[in-house]
Amino acid sequence: MEIKILVVDDEIDFLETTVKRLKKKQLDAMGVSSGEDALVKIKEKYFDVILLDIKMPGGMDGIEALREIKRERPLSEVILLTGHGSVESSVEGMRLGAFDYILKPAKFEDLCEKIAQAYMKKSDQDNKIRKANIQKLLRFPGRVFDQD
Repeated sequence: MEIKILVVDDEIDFLETTVKRLKKKQLDAMGVSSGEDALVKIKEKYFDVILLDIKMPGGMDGIEALREIKRERPLSEVILLTGHGSVESSVEGMRLGAFDYILKPAKFEDLCEKIAQAYMKKSDQDNKIRKANIQKLLRFPGRVFDQD
């Protein structure tokens, strides 16, 4: 199974380089340069992990985008990308449901490790949901075909 990753960052060089390097690792990576574009993409496609820059110019910063992403796709794991000056925003992001944050500039290997950890957490959640659905089916097998 291929990990689906969305990278959201207004620094185009960082965005393009990160997406290219993730693809070289055989990951399904895509990039957008704004929170607004991220919201459009998550409605079109499901992403397992979203790398989200906190500081972006324009109408929507990373924290506002995080709120909307978690509302639209609560099971997607979000890793915040932050500079040294905005660690407080990262803590706020964690409170809002982000998986973790990483300081920019980050080593690519550290970023990949954080993505792997986020994906493992998401996979565990998905498995728990599947098990609960199977248990529900086994407990009430006749209800699968019942009309509401």
